[in-house]
Amino acid sequence: MAVQILGDCWDTITGCTKISAGCRECYAEKFTRWINRLDKTDKYSAGFGVVACHDDELDVPRKRKKPKTYFVNSMADTFHKDVPDGFIKKIFEVMNSCPQHTFQLLTKRSDRMAQLSVDLKYTDNIWQGVSVERQDYVHRIDDLRKVPARIRFVMFEPLVGSVGKLNLDGIHWTIVGGESGGGINKFRPMDVQWVREIRDQCVSAGVKFVFKQFSGKRPEQLGRLLDGKIWDERP
Repeated sequence: MAVQILGDCWDTITGCTKISAGCRECYAEKFTRWINRLDKTDKYSAGFGVVACHDDELDVPRKRKKPKTYFVNSMADTFHKDVPDGFIKKIFEVMNSCPQHTFQLLTKRSDRMAQLSVDLKYTDNIWQGVSVERQDYVHRIDDLRKVPARIRFVMFEPLVGSVGKLNLDGIHWTIVGGESGGGINKFRPMDVQWVREIRDQCVSAGVKFVFKQFSGKRPEQLGRLLDGKIWDERP
């Protein structure tokens, strides 16, 4: 079983469209196809390419009093252009009203994230992250720095190229992982040196670092040792 780094899913939005290299083997797209073969009546029935908001999911965290960590919208991108500003504000209002929980958001639409952040309330229980899959997307980290989240994190997964020199000022946590899966467009290989250059910069900057997985059809079979050590630091 693959190691779980982020929290349990709270999916108020489904559907997305691909915008960058890391989207090629999108797990959410594959899951949508799979679930629709089993049950075409559920909330994924419109297909992956249709972005849909689900008001009936909004109150889920409010019903749970025991502290829990939620990964917000694992099947979509909260800051997708087709998600109305008003619905994003509803999501944040729920998170603001549930201080007992921790909420982790991850986006590739860092420009919209930064733009909307001035109108959203980032309470201390909201962690904001961006995905960076190779050097030409490092600018998303600059957008992340504009967000007033207590914890800002970067997900270098799937890492499909070197990211080069990083500015990690204001970043608290990084996660690195290779691509997985088979099929027509099977996983792209990951050079372990790309991982080392991120790790070494994190160590130098005092940023917590997790190495999640190598690239492979089933990465869990390859283990998580990087230079003889499991890197599993948390903020």
